[in-house]
Amino acid sequence: MLDELLGGCGFRCLCAHDAEQALSLLEAHPDIELVITDLRMPDASGLSLLQRLRGSARGETLPVIGMSGNADMHDVIGLLRLGIVDFLPKPIHYEHLFTVLRRLFPNHQI
Repeated sequence: MLDELLGGCGFRCLCAHDAEQALSLLEAHPDIELVITDLRMPDASGLSLLQRLRGSARGETLPVIGMSGNADMHDVIGLLRLGIVDFLPKPIHYEHLFTVLRRLFPNHQI
């Protein structure tokens, strides 16, 4: 759903179904400028994905938005400590997402 929404706003999206695929896409596409990850994924948590990402040179400064429909405060604090730019509870309020995207990409018409 986010792919369609963001694609309609002129963003090119690559979707991964698990953490390993996300890491592979990030390696294959050095032009990726933002990661949006769910905390709950089939093979690993979004938190562990972010930990692995932050452990790489490329991932140290890559903006990440976390989202979840059932995150607890411990999860959110863990994400914040790893430097996410924002957290979106599900259901996602799209205007909030657009506000974050406008801040991250001020030259992009949203």
